[in-house]
Amino acid sequence: MEISCRCRIRNISKKFPGVQALDDVTIDIRAGEIHAVVGENGAGKSTLMNILSGVFLADKGIIEYNGRERVFADPGQARSSGIAMIHQELSLFKEMSIYENIYIGRMPRKRSGFIDRRAMQLSSAKSLKRLGADDLDVKDLVSSLSISQMQLVEIAKALSLKADLLIMDEPTSSLTPAEIERILAVMKRLKEQGVSILFITHKLEEVMAAADRVTVLRDGRKIETMNIEDAGVSRMVSLMVGRDFDKIFQRRFINDYSRRTVMLEVKNLTIPSLMENISFQLYEGEVLGLTGLVGAGRSELLQGIFGVYPRRTGDIRLRGESVRIRHPRDAVNLGIGLVPEGRKEQGMFLKLDVKQNMTVVYRRRCINRFGMVDDGKLQEKTSEFVRSLSIKTTGPDQISNLLSGGNQQKTIIARWLMNNPQIVFMDEPTHGIDVGAKSEIYSIIDQLASRGVSVILLSSELPEVLALSDRIMVMHKGKIIRTLHNDEADEFSIMHHAFNQSAETGEKVTKFKKSERLETIKTIKTIKRFKTVKVQDGWNGM
Repeated sequence: MEISCRCRIRNISKKFPGVQALDDVTIDIRAGEIHAVVGENGAGKSTLMNILSGVFLADKGIIEYNGRERVFADPGQARSSGIAMIHQELSLFKEMSIYENIYIGRMPRKRSGFIDRRAMQLSSAKSLKRLGADDLDVKDLVSSLSISQMQLVEIAKALSLKADLLIMDEPTSSLTPAEIERILAVMKRLKEQGVSILFITHKLEEVMAAADRVTVLRDGRKIETMNIEDAGVSRMVSLMVGRDFDKIFQRRFINDYSRRTVMLEVKNLTIPSLMENISFQLYEGEVLGLTGLVGAGRSELLQGIFGVYPRRTGDIRLRGESVRIRHPRDAVNLGIGLVPEGRKEQGMFLKLDVKQNMTVVYRRRCINRFGMVDDGKLQEKTSEFVRSLSIKTTGPDQISNLLSGGNQQKTIIARWLMNNPQIVFMDEPTHGIDVGAKSEIYSIIDQLASRGVSVILLSSELPEVLALSDRIMVMHKGKIIRTLHNDEADEFSIMHHAFNQSAETGEKVTKFKKSERLETIKTIKTIKRFKTVKVQDGWNGM
């Protein structure tokens, strides 16, 4: 093994019942490099990382780590050897302090037997300083931190274990552009200190911005490892999906609203502590984008209309008729569907099969004259939507937690399409899924609009909002600040309004805190840098 090689994964294979998750995969990870691993959902990324971190044992193959052949029977063995995995779902105790989280399960003690809190605080502060995060007070509760700061605490915990290989699984999936910038800067800082990083992400612009090399997996096999200078987003996407990929998705936007029926009208909707005096119109066959910063009240707006929050003031009209939606059941009966942000927490019944998940709303239409559910009709309808939406599954009876993220999302979308909705709310519908599945969901949204279904698309990804939305509503702190037509919107104007600033003059609102002004500057710089990467590669933010 070369001196510069930190870890070599050689001919690793892993099979689960009915699925060959990995097939003869070989990857070298160099000391002090950021090595990205990309692929569609189900390509084998998570399985490979779980083997390397000791969660799974490989069926065959060898792992060489720092010059020695190793077998990790459990995550503890991997951690003690210097490998730490930072999962997408953070494993922090929010009501404990930063330093207590960093040393959870291994708190040092004084000779008297009492916990040595002083030692933990000093060591934790040292780890955070190494990340350039010495602005954090190690005594603060984790509950007071932002998501990106929690990510830094997870990284500091790994460093305190003397890890020299970090596996980072979608570390930026829930972050703002400015927070992404900070995490990528921390990764580069660790690389300079000799730490190796395996970086799993669906955001290929981040791969271009941070990685030294990238490995593409497809259907459990390694397709290619490339230096980042030789990669390019379009090449990575084509290797991931196994064909030349149509890089640009573009809808034909609505230009004339004069003959369009108003499907949904919201007037002066107020939900205490969540939103105030919200008014807007949604037209027939329109994709209405909804964006803003995390915490702006976007999801709460959709859930408020859908009946999740029963106590409110304001008027909701469907096709000009005032309606009362006190419960999600009322919204469903009126022809409204909601694809929630958290598909695992809010959308899927993970222990139920595909058919049960997909038909949970439709099954009321399949009750025969004896009061029994017609299972044959449910089976037929499920098979129809599995085919039409290209859902990759072993069959309608497959348990849903075995589906990839993209196929879970399409299962939830199928649930509402079966119900023939007039209006569909989509809350971050492409969050955490690969580019191939994104393209398919974009096509579904376009097809819905072309059939006259009205869609509200909530997304934090500005290229996605701009590629799909006829108009774009921008929220800030529970209020709609501005609604832009597609031809007058770009990333910069949206972000100005998201921070409640004047897009025309660039004037800062004086009541903003210094930290918020800095956040704006960092966000615009990040968007500009990522936009440059995409333009150079001819890619339109798929």
